[in-house]
Amino acid sequence: MASMNDKDYYAILEVSQDASTDEIRKAFQAKARKLHPDINKAPDAEEKFKEVSEAYAVLSDPEKRKRYDAMRSGNPFAAGAYGGAGSPQGDYSGYGSDPFGWGFPFGGYTSRQTRRTRSRSYNPRTGADVVYDLTIDADVAKIGTRRGVTYQRYAACDVCHGTGSVEAAHAETCPTCKGTGHISVDLSSLFGFGVMEMECPECEGTGKVVADPCTNCGGSGRVLTASEVIVDIPADSHDGDEVRLTGKGNAGTNGSSAGDFVCRVCVPEERLTPEQSNGFHLLGFDLPFVVIGIVAGVISSMSVFVGVIAILGAFMAFRGGLRHDGRWWTNAGKATMGGVTNGLVLALCVVGMFKCSSSMGTAGYMGRPY
Repeated sequence: MASMNDKDYYAILEVSQDASTDEIRKAFQAKARKLHPDINKAPDAEEKFKEVSEAYAVLSDPEKRKRYDAMRSGNPFAAGAYGGAGSPQGDYSGYGSDPFGWGFPFGGYTSRQTRRTRSRSYNPRTGADVVYDLTIDADVAKIGTRRGVTYQRYAACDVCHGTGSVEAAHAETCPTCKGTGHISVDLSSLFGFGVMEMECPECEGTGKVVADPCTNCGGSGRVLTASEVIVDIPADSHDGDEVRLTGKGNAGTNGSSAGDFVCRVCVPEERLTPEQSNGFHLLGFDLPFVVIGIVAGVISSMSVFVGVIAILGAFMAFRGGLRHDGRWWTNAGKATMGGVTNGLVLALCVVGMFKCSSSMGTAGYMGRPY
């Protein structure tokens, strides 16, 4: 078997060398489910499954991944970090055919192969809401309207009625991790120490699997489909208002309740553009400097600073004109207050510095002998 530094674990998991831990975990889970001996009957599936697990065991641990990267780069000190005493060259030829000492990492496959053809995590979760942005003009928003909306969502599977299983007992303890949700990987033969705990690839950490997965939905209890709803937008609606239809969102997994369909009203005439929002934010940011500067009596020393910010903010905020409806001005006020909040503390510090500088200058002038 090739030594660890001869293997490209990133290529095995099909991830980039700068992939995050979460990306590596997802790649491992996807490959482990595909190569699981209960699912994949190919002659080399078992070996590939162990290879993928080996790659994940190294890349999922930041310290081991750091050493592995250093070793691949040709760092002469990296191999010694893995080799034991008396093995400065890091000889890995003694690993044999199974460097992790697993034998076969997840025992009991033979008995399970006769009971079912596949296994999937049993993880009942409430379905997520589906949020849909419906754009209408101000006149329509004022009088209200009714619109038909077509959208994609996860709906309950018609075959298993949303349970994910065709059996009465829908869930059973995961035979791979025995219900713990984690598996132990012996790293002592590779790194000389420790046992690594990682999420079970069969039950995805839940400790339970679907007893007899539905062939239509794969055991999740839901399928992707197109749905239609009629949405009534009430009169006098405004930008950002929401209309919620209960139970019309994504179906939950394994028989859990569905989320809602949320129609979010978008009225462009009432919405600030990014430039306008930034302009009002600048005006709000400038306001504490003006007020505190006047109170402290140092506004004249800050006139250039506050003047430039005010002019720039006003230009960005009002370049489109001043004729807007009430909701637009409400949004403008919110953006301004956000700027005030951000500028308040800084204004106190800056004005304090100007005040101290002014006081020190006056004291020095008054104390100078003629």
